[in-house]
Amino acid sequence: MKNQLKIHLETVQNRLWEISDHLYHNPELGDQEFESMERLVEFLQEHQFTIEKGIVDRPTAFKAVYDSKKEGPTIAYLSEYDALPGVGHGCGHNLIGTMSAGAGVLLSKVVDEIGGRVVVLGTPAEETNGAKVPMAEQGIFEDIDAAMILHPADESYESGNSLAMDAIQFDYRGQTSHAAASPEKGINALDAVLQLFNGINALRQHVTSDVRIHGIIKEGGVAANIVPDKAVAQFYVRAKDRSYLNEVVEKVKNIAQGAALMTGAELHTSNYELSYDNMITNQTLSQLFTNNLLASGVKEVKIAKQTYGSIDMGNVSQVVPAIHPYIGLDSPGLIAHTKEFADLTITENSHQILSKGALALASTGLDLITNQEVLEKMKNEFYQNNK
Repeated sequence: MKNQLKIHLETVQNRLWEISDHLYHNPELGDQEFESMERLVEFLQEHQFTIEKGIVDRPTAFKAVYDSKKEGPTIAYLSEYDALPGVGHGCGHNLIGTMSAGAGVLLSKVVDEIGGRVVVLGTPAEETNGAKVPMAEQGIFEDIDAAMILHPADESYESGNSLAMDAIQFDYRGQTSHAAASPEKGINALDAVLQLFNGINALRQHVTSDVRIHGIIKEGGVAANIVPDKAVAQFYVRAKDRSYLNEVVEKVKNIAQGAALMTGAELHTSNYELSYDNMITNQTLSQLFTNNLLASGVKEVKIAKQTYGSIDMGNVSQVVPAIHPYIGLDSPGLIAHTKEFADLTITENSHQILSKGALALASTGLDLITNQEVLEKMKNEFYQNNK
């Protein structure tokens, strides 16, 4: 039956390449990916998927479903299509979105025979305010048995970990005054931000090595001779898992409150982006996919590398068996979030890689539907890891 997937791939791959290239030439930022969404949705509609747009109150999110009307598991492929400012598709989301849509269409061609459902989820704004977070929170994955996404990289890697992350804004308010004539009448909000940075720098000695805390001063005053009455800092706080991250965040917030007490400024704390949970790779599903990726023609898949980034796929992995592996663009050392990365996604070689990725994803879904033993093994692992 996997040969059938290959035959169907030959009939749609030119269209997949065209869609991916179109997304490259027309990059759209997170939650503004209207044309990108329409291109993917149009392709899925052509293959009899039922479409629901604007899910979880995100205008460029969608859910596409192909239902065989026969009993069987539901396989979901997650499609990203947001670009980066000034860079375009420097993270290869044009490939990601198209591979997932392609995988969904390929698997849909055989489920009428073997049963089950295929779902393609359009997940906007991964780079900023990932839509997978509200999807996980609002039950989009409740009727899904496995969720997969495939990310381009310099080389191919197994699905691994990611750090949980909170994006926190500290807004200090003070009192303006003439910085030379009447400094005693002012309350310096910028001083509070500086103390915040100093306190966080001291905290770094007393957290585990996986923790990452990095921030900027968003606002810090308007003129050197005016005591700043407003200063704003934004931080990403990351850790290996959600429970430890919560401990670290509490310490950071205590430091922020201490800075307010030291300077007399008022403090308002908020989250300026959605929080991401750590990625829990389902190893059963991961090994299944790795085998299929090798069978598709990818020569080597390296073990998962240690990463200190954060992805909204982590939230998905908390509620359903999930993987987030990487497919190589045959360019060791290639740096993501660069124009060089983006330009590489539209080469003939990358077209072939897109086809291999879509085929491997579809083949993995086929294995889950037709092999009850491995399906149960995957689910049991998930329940053990997510108690």
